[in-house]
Amino acid sequence: MHATKGDQLVQHGRVVGEHDKVAEIVEVMGKEGAPPYRVRFEDGHEAVCSPGPDSEIRHREIRL
Repeated sequence: MHATKGDQLVQHGRVVGEHDKVAEIVEVMGKEGAPPYRVRFEDGHEAVCSPGPDSEIRHREIRL
C-alpha cells in the first residue's frame, strides 16, 4: 500500500449495513508512502492506523 498526504483512506464496512469509513491522510509515517498513516475522519477524529486488506487508498489525482 502506498499513499501521500492528501489521499483518502477508505475502510470498507465488514458486515452488511455497515458503511465505509473515509479519512484524509494527513501524515505518512512510514518509508516511501508505506503505513502507518495519521488520518482525519469526516467527523474530525484523528488516528494513526496501518490499514488492513479491507481498505483502499484513493489517490487525490484520480478522485472524481
